[in-house]
Amino acid sequence: MDFGFNHSKVLLLSSPPPHNLIAYIYNHPNPSSPHSSPLSYYTTQHNTTQHNMGDISCPNTNGNGNTNGIACFQRKSCWYEEEIEENLRWCFALNSILHTGATQFQDIQLLDTKPFGKALVIDGKLQSAEIDEFIYHESLVHPPLLHHPNPKTVFVMGGGEGSTARELLRHKTIEKVVMCDIDEEVVEFCKSYLAVNSEAFCDPRLELIINDARAELEKREDKYDVIIGDLADPIEGGPCYQLYTKNFYELIVKPKLLHGGIFVTQAGPAGVFSHTEVFSCIFNTLKQVFKYVVPYSAHIPSYADIWGWVMASDHPITLSPDELDLRMKQRINGENRFLDGKTFVSASTLSKAVRKSLDDETHVYTEGSARFIYGHGNGSSQKHNHG
Repeated sequence: MDFGFNHSKVLLLSSPPPHNLIAYIYNHPNPSSPHSSPLSYYTTQHNTTQHNMGDISCPNTNGNGNTNGIACFQRKSCWYEEEIEENLRWCFALNSILHTGATQFQDIQLLDTKPFGKALVIDGKLQSAEIDEFIYHESLVHPPLLHHPNPKTVFVMGGGEGSTARELLRHKTIEKVVMCDIDEEVVEFCKSYLAVNSEAFCDPRLELIINDARAELEKREDKYDVIIGDLADPIEGGPCYQLYTKNFYELIVKPKLLHGGIFVTQAGPAGVFSHTEVFSCIFNTLKQVFKYVVPYSAHIPSYADIWGWVMASDHPITLSPDELDLRMKQRINGENRFLDGKTFVSASTLSKAVRKSLDDETHVYTEGSARFIYGHGNGSSQKHNHG
């Protein structure tokens, strides 16, 4: 575990860098590989008389203060950068890089960021950040459980970081949570380093399965009150998109729901412009399978966008704000930080532009006609936290 600047990942530039760029740090052993993750870190030069951004030493400097021909400045800040789309990048300053490595399925980083606290990054995409992950996980978990009359059993696809299980296990009615994640190394990593979820991993009501979620759900004879898709976004090159298809919802998910059961999935970016990537077609696809479908969204600062979820059931999903608040008081241990009755009503009241787009959406998500968010997968099939 490296609690400082990870010098082993530094790629020194052969040509003169831009004025504010010293070096890139990639999360892949071979930055020139076409399979390298879009995740990068970089350091920026500052005037030391005006800035005090922290000292990060440069390795292998000679007596002139140079590193292989690149000037080494005493004071620099380390930044995380994520490519959201071709002409749009999102970056913020780091205190340190706590861990960087790779499992059989995906690359993983744990960063200590200045604006968002500790952040988990998988395959170059920020999955969750310490300061605002509660928005994502409360929004994913509590609406389906509160709309169900008496939820006792839940199957979670993905969720390896443990935050989804943590929120589920706050519900007094829950008797069993099955969390199925494909990457054991990520799960063990999160058990060790994400202390906020340690109680959830030790809860006897949690059954942790290491397997492909589709295969596990398909082979099980059990049925569930709620099924949750805490999955990675559908990215070109990764098999995850198969878990957003009409066939999957119709042939595997729906038959595994008990009477009155509810399915919910994270559904990607849901902003005024970004919702057309996958949010609108996931909504329309679920409409082909379930009688009642409710899309909703919330702003997540560390994602740099509004994020979307979709609930679906063959039974009405309608509760007033007061009814939701009452069920929260009766059923949930502790206080929510984000979600209450009025907040959910607000979250499920989409903007005019997004509502019109969802009403007009005709695309049905299939393996042969998949839509993807921007980026390229490294072979992972499940989200392990977002993310």
